[in-house]
Amino acid sequence: MNRADRLYELMLRLKDGRVHRAEDMARALGVSLRTIYRDMDTLSASGVPIEGARGRGYAARPMTTLPPLNLSDEEMEALHLGLATVGAAELDSLSEAALTLSQKLDAALPEDTSDAAKRFGFATYPFAEAAAGFRHMPAFRKAVRARQKLRVTLRGDPKTRDVRPLQLDYWGRIWTAIVWDETSNAFDTFRIDRVLSLQPLPGLFVDEPGKRLSDYRDTSSEHRS
Repeated sequence: MNRADRLYELMLRLKDGRVHRAEDMARALGVSLRTIYRDMDTLSASGVPIEGARGRGYAARPMTTLPPLNLSDEEMEALHLGLATVGAAELDSLSEAALTLSQKLDAALPEDTSDAAKRFGFATYPFAEAAAGFRHMPAFRKAVRARQKLRVTLRGDPKTRDVRPLQLDYWGRIWTAIVWDETSNAFDTFRIDRVLSLQPLPGLFVDEPGKRLSDYRDTSSEHRS
């Protein structure tokens, strides 16, 4: 398992809101305790809302809005994409402006989340390339709302799959999709930035027992218990 996939797996584990001991995660993923500590630091620096510390365990906390603003997913998406794109470009004053804007956003956050590890800022490796996935966001969002099947190909997976997009989740600069995969006849989740190609398919899907978002949640709850 490469590092990006391992970080994604850790995100999924932390998503249940429970406290997870680093020793247990290291054992489950077959890596050293030091590797888990580094991964937790990377997730926090990349904007994933991690709570906890070495020796006490880790959990994901709810995302914080910027007071006095209540930002929508689309607005947060636009902010992150714009800052990541302009900040990474060699545009002198504009790149510098993106940095100062991120610092102003940091200053507007509640005091208990303003430390360096949790700043808005720019994403940290290996999530720095995640902005590439935003090009597929409009099609994914439209398909979720319209209940339209998609044909997708993922980076690192040569086969094409037909999926029912059920939900998009936001993880601090990372977007993930929950789908019913008609190719494998099972639920799946993947990062949007892994999508290489996407094609809407004709016709809409309807809710079927065992293939609904509620069924996915029930299955996930059973696995955690």
